[in-house]
Amino acid sequence: MYQQIRFVLMKGCTYMVEESIEISSEDIFGLIAFSGDAKASYHAALHLLRENKVKEAEAEVAKANSILNEAHAIQTKFVTLEAQGKSARVGVLMVHAQDHLMNTILVKELLDHMMTMQKEINLLKGMN
Repeated sequence: MYQQIRFVLMKGCTYMVEESIEISSEDIFGLIAFSGDAKASYHAALHLLRENKVKEAEAEVAKANSILNEAHAIQTKFVTLEAQGKSARVGVLMVHAQDHLMNTILVKELLDHMMTMQKEINLLKGMN
């Protein structure tokens, strides 16, 4: 039996949730693990840059971006399914996983600015 739930979106658009899906614990823990690993690599990149290890820091950022793409692919799967009218009951673990992902994306965005500032600090310290 199909659920018939209407959601009003921005600009008055609506869509129907026609089918319920289950979010697997593998996907949930994948989001948590990939997000955590990416965030750790972003932090490692900043620490490397503080030691003026620019190439190593950039490699760590590239590694983190690749890991974050894995987490983002899981989230994109859920967004796509929901856009197709398939929705899932969201529990605390899924909220926790989304929280990890959101925080990692924020770290990534701020890291770009912080790395620029750290490069300037290194230059002022004569670390080049």
